[in-house]
Amino acid sequence: MSASHARPSHWTTPAGLKYLGPHTGTDPIEVTLVLRRRAGAAPQAASWPHAPRLAARAQFARDCGADPADIESLRRFARTHGLTELASDPARRVLHLSGTPTSLQRAFRVTLGKYQFEDGREPYVGCGHAPQLPPGVIAVLGLDRRPVAQPRSRKPKAQPSVSYTPPQLGELYGFPAGTDGSGETVAIIELGGGFSASDLAHYFSGLGIAKAPTVTAVSVAGATNTPGGDADGEVMLDIEVVGSLAPGAAVAVYFAPNTDQGFYEAISQAAHDATRGPSVMSISWGGPEDGWTGPSRDAMQSALEDAAALGVTVTVAAGDSGSGDGESDGQPHVDFPASSPYALACGGTRLTAKGAAIASEVVWNEDASDDGATGGGVSTVFALPAWQAGSAVPNSPAGSPGRGVPDVSGNADPLTGYQVLVDGEAQVIGGTSAVAPLWAALIARCNQKLGRPVGEPHAAFYQIGIKAFRDITQGNNGAYKAGPGWDACTGLGSPNGEALLAALAALSA
Repeated sequence: MSASHARPSHWTTPAGLKYLGPHTGTDPIEVTLVLRRRAGAAPQAASWPHAPRLAARAQFARDCGADPADIESLRRFARTHGLTELASDPARRVLHLSGTPTSLQRAFRVTLGKYQFEDGREPYVGCGHAPQLPPGVIAVLGLDRRPVAQPRSRKPKAQPSVSYTPPQLGELYGFPAGTDGSGETVAIIELGGGFSASDLAHYFSGLGIAKAPTVTAVSVAGATNTPGGDADGEVMLDIEVVGSLAPGAAVAVYFAPNTDQGFYEAISQAAHDATRGPSVMSISWGGPEDGWTGPSRDAMQSALEDAAALGVTVTVAAGDSGSGDGESDGQPHVDFPASSPYALACGGTRLTAKGAAIASEVVWNEDASDDGATGGGVSTVFALPAWQAGSAVPNSPAGSPGRGVPDVSGNADPLTGYQVLVDGEAQVIGGTSAVAPLWAALIARCNQKLGRPVGEPHAAFYQIGIKAFRDITQGNNGAYKAGPGWDACTGLGSPNGEALLAALAALSA
């Protein structure tokens, strides 16, 4: 490869951003080059009831990893521009490089600057325009270090009318009896915060869980389990929901920086983790779909595609700011990575119980009191998937067919939220952040009973239809209304665990 460049790429500059001047630092910067797959490689999702076709990770590397010729060409490119190779992983299609800001600016034809959001967050190093991508490269991650995602959790502003422990919700949602997730590993992706082992022990023992789940922190791109910050509520919510609903499962928490580089690395490393081998991945972070740069979204999508091919079910929060997803233009937007066709997008409901039964369940929409509303809508980036073709998904805001969000739902209203323990303090937290780990725990318990991973679940779920879900037919999230069948507020519905397990088993038979 010569020093020539293949193409520019779509670049989005966030609103509310101030340019503070050129980046004057001289310390080396580490970047991740995400490479294309081998020519002709097209990994197929391991959709239930089919086992992962490429379950062996070594085989996956040979069939769907990076082309060795591309790696060697990029190594020559790096040497030409004075960049140092730190590591490579052909299976994950990544090449890690380091260089001075001057070298990186010349190599990728960017100008690095200092930027700050108007809300006062810490300044960061970023790019005002897209880097030029060398041939064979999907994305160069690490040049722009803007925070790309927010946790999708909500603390109630008013006193909750009722709240639940996760096991109480598991009972209400009919999680399969005789299962606890034993033999499964659930990966949780976190972009900040941390957990306290003593808090977890106290929480699980308080719920009467005799044997607490094993929780392991995994460092990604230099980030570590660092409790003591605002993101602790997200981290503890995720772990406590998964751990109390699937206490037999191992829980691996992948801590990464809140950048496109960190988010990509966390998903990719979890999907390819041969040591822990997670069968389910829970993600409770995201941002409006059109707020991502094209290369960042492409890289994330390729990591999620890897997870699907390797038989990992990925549950993702659909957002907590209604159909507008927190944008100020008055138009509908969906959240990413929930909008990826490889993500089981999880929307939110408001649930009230009477005794051991659900008395009512409607769309979560507390916008009137500023307590949030479930995300949901239609993607302007991803086409309508075949498995959603019969779901009467409306056209996207662009007027074209698109992937509908969410797929499923669960209790998320902070005014009917989850009882958790965060930094020694009992709290109630809601948001679709709680629904992603709720569904991750249910999938882990189904995996245990079925004897193998459900894997990419969409084709099976949409084939089964609402008979295995609690169909939510009342409420709206702003632009969209709930109704019989799939809708852009609650998807197919909330869990009916025993019915879903029976339907999945019937498909495999």
